[in-house]
Amino acid sequence: MSYRICVVCMGNICRSPMAEVVLRKTLDDHGLGDLVTVDSAGTGGWHEGGPMDTRAAQMLSDHGYDGSEHRARQFLSDWYDRVDLVLAMDAHNLGALRRLAPEGADVRLFRSFDPAAPEGAEVPDPYYGEREGFAEVLEMVEAASKGLAEHLVTTLK
Repeated sequence: MSYRICVVCMGNICRSPMAEVVLRKTLDDHGLGDLVTVDSAGTGGWHEGGPMDTRAAQMLSDHGYDGSEHRARQFLSDWYDRVDLVLAMDAHNLGALRRLAPEGADVRLFRSFDPAAPEGAEVPDPYYGEREGFAEVLEMVEAASKGLAEHLVTTLK
């Protein structure tokens, strides 16, 4: 049985799908691809069924990642039954996820796994900004993904 992670942002078209794609690749690179399942969702369902934001997909593609298969979904409370770790991109979504969570659920900020990030660090929403915001998100996601992979190497193996 694999360890299951779900990365969550607001609409599941920018931050969380970028994190899903990067985290999956990072886990593969650390030899954990067969042990960990990664998924993503949004706290809202506005974009459900739609593809990743084109700017997010392009940023991933420009750096060797493939997000073309992504389709947006909404996180539902019954998912806690099948997810081991839920990672929120920011405090707003963290609060929404914790309100849905049963006692004992592991819900954290995604950047809590980046050893260089300050406590409570968030991944900002690039949706209303320019390309630079997506580049910044990618850098943050790569750093936190590496930290999470290193954490899981010691805890899962």
